Order: sequence, then C-alpha cells, then structure tokens
Amino acid sequence: MADVTPIKTPAEQALAAAYNGARGKLPGQGTIAILRADAFKRFDAKGLPHRRVEEWKYTDLRTLLSDALPLATPPDAEARKTAKDSGAVFAALNPRQLVFVDGAFVPELSDLSPEPGLTIGSMAEALLKGDALVAAHLGKTFESDDTALALNTAMMGDGAVIRVAAGAALTRPLQLVYFTATETSNYTRSLIVIEKGAQAAIAETHDGCAAQVNTALELVVGDEAQVDYFKIVAARGIHVGSLLMSVGKKARFDTFVLNQEVGVVRNQSFIRFAGEHSTGSVRGVNLLRGEEHVDNTLLIEHAAAHCAGREQFKAVLDGESRSVFQGKIVVKPGAQKTDSKMMTRALLLSDKAEADNKPELEIFADDVVCGHGATAGALDPTLKFYLMSRGIDEAQAETLLIQAFIGETVEEIPHEGFRDAIMSAALDWLKTREVKP
Repeated sequence: MADVTPIKTPAEQALAAAYNGARGKLPGQGTIAILRADAFKRFDAKGLPHRRVEEWKYTDLRTLLSDALPLATPPDAEARKTAKDSGAVFAALNPRQLVFVDGAFVPELSDLSPEPGLTIGSMAEALLKGDALVAAHLGKTFESDDTALALNTAMMGDGAVIRVAAGAALTRPLQLVYFTATETSNYTRSLIVIEKGAQAAIAETHDGCAAQVNTALELVVGDEAQVDYFKIVAARGIHVGSLLMSVGKKARFDTFVLNQEVGVVRNQSFIRFAGEHSTGSVRGVNLLRGEEHVDNTLLIEHAAAHCAGREQFKAVLDGESRSVFQGKIVVKPGAQKTDSKMMTRALLLSDKAEADNKPELEIFADDVVCGHGATAGALDPTLKFYLMSRGIDEAQAETLLIQAFIGETVEEIPHEGFRDAIMSAALDWLKTREVKP
C-alpha cells in the first residue's frame, strides 16, 4: 500500500520553517538537541491536532490556527516596561515574581532574593549548561504523544527552573508572570521540583496582546510534599498550556485555573498519582462571553493504591462563547482503594452559547470508588424572580446567582489568599457583564 502524505496547512508549513530556521539557535546541545528533533519529527508526522483526534475533537487547532505568527525576539526596553504591572491579580499576597516577556526571562523585573531551600534559574541557561536537574526530569514527568506538547518540546526556549529542597516551606508564594507584548509566538517550558516534605504555593498568570502561546510546566511533587498551584489566563490570541505532574506518596496537591477575557484557550493537564496515600484536587472556572473558546482537558492517572482525587469545573457562558471539558480518570491495575470523582457544570446565559462536556472512566482495578457527572442549564427563573421580588434589580440578581454558582468551586480552594484573589477577579468580570432585558 502506498504511503499517504497529508497536505500541510499554511500554519504547519510556517511552523516547520520556523523550527528549521531556529533549531541551530535554540538552547541546548547533545541529548537536548536529540529530544527536540524527535519531538518535531512526531509533530511533523501528525501536524496540528484537529477534530479527528479524539482528545482535540472540540478544539480543532488546525482550523483555528490559520497561520503561525513569527517567533518572538528578545524584548526591548519598551516591551519590558509594558509588563511592569502584569500579574497584579495576586499582588496582595506579596508573591516572589519571575517575569517573562514574550517568552524570555527578565531578571530586572523578577525577585531573585535568596531564601533557604529555594533555587531559581532560567530554563534557557539550564539547557545551555546541561543542568543536572533538568537532565533528570525534562520530558520524563509524564510521557504523552500529544502533538501540541511535542511542538513545545521542539521549540522550547526559556522558562523557569525551580527547586524547593527537602523539608523546606516557602514563606512567600512563587508567581510565574507571562506577558506578551508583541503579536508573535513563543514556547516556554518550566520545571518545578518540590522535594520530599517541602511545601510551596505556585501561581502562573498569562496576559497581554493577541499572541500565540504554547507553554508547558513539569511539576514534580515529592513524597510527603504539599503544593498549591493556581493559573489565570486572561490573554487574547491562542493559548495552549500543558501541565505535566507526577505525585509521590503521602503527598497533597491542589490546582485551580481561571479563564476570563481570552481568545482561544486549551489547558491540558496530565497528572499521575505515582505514590500511595496521596490526595489531590483539580478545579477550575471559565467566565466567557463573545466568541471566546476555552477547553479544559484532563488525564488523571491513578498508578498507586489508596489515593483520592477530586475534579470540579464550572463554566459561565454568555454570547456565542464555547466551553469544553474533557476529563478522563484512569485507574491502573494494582491501584486498589482509589477514590476519584469528577464533576463539570455549565451555566448558559445565552441561547447561542455552547458547552461540551465529556467525562470518562477507565478502570482496571476492582476495589475502587469512582464517579463522574455533567450538567448544563440556564439561571433558575424562580430564584431570580425571588431576588427581584425582594427589591434587587435584575442585573444584581443575576450577579448574585452567578456568584453563588462559581462560589461552590472557588470556596474549595484551601489557600485563603489565593481564594480571595480569584474570587475578586471573578467579581470584576461580573461587574462588566451586560444584562440583556
């Protein structure tokens, strides 16, 4: 049978040209160069993910990405200046900020003051120097054949390399601030290793102009460690973010993502419970309007016994926006006593909004408690009438009902400071919402 060569789209052709033009300049040689080449070969063979790829059926990147923007160049003084106030949503927590502008680390805007047990570096420098921590973990946290992730591996430039030493408890949250100052494309890759018994709170914020961003974070959670991870996407353009996490034994993690004021967003999480007696939660809220599109896709793999996971996502949709949730729980053989539950709910404020929910279970153990559910509906007219009959105007009544809807998920955040900051950001969105009579 003759081989069939798929026709490359203009964007795929531009991405191939960008890789071929940049590969000699991208940081890292030897095994890193081989890793890049292998990753691009996988991407080139399959191309951009599209609707015939099951995991991408609701977010056809091949169609959405009509052309590829040029690669970002190092930011000039003006670009760095515009990023000064980026990520202010968490300012009240006094976080240690690491700032990236158009995918490049900006030390002068970052807080590099020393703290016992904390090591911070640039991914670009680590790749150039052959850093041992990067060599031990890069590309190994959670193996995936996802082509968007393969493209990130092939094109990765800068990012953060962070190590929290065993037993250390960070006194301040870490915040990775990503700001796009120009309408270009960038590929950041970060690695965070939380060693045994360490504790850390980590935030990641994305905002700026209509750029094309493909970012990935590998998060290694050691035995008995505790990690809180928060992500806010408020950027136009196309954003593809991959979280790859491995969790050791007797560990605890909580993650939360908020998407609002966006263009097209795909947040994909690949999380493995690799050690016994660990617990974790994956939560998120989408606040969408206009033609905004957000896709939250999860793969939760239970590879060890006696672990508990909770996944809960809420979406509020107005205008012609679209929210996608795809969640898959996989319980491997031997992962007995697994307790894992998944729920997604969508609140439709417009007849033209769309919510696509696809929760899945794949279980290969016989002593587990697993479940999933999905709902979609409009505001309860009875509750709205009750509030308005008490003298509350229509706009405020709807705001209170929406706030209560998303509050169920936000209130589950264990970190009080982040909980308050995320709810404040959500309320700011609600204040700008127009209520149609």
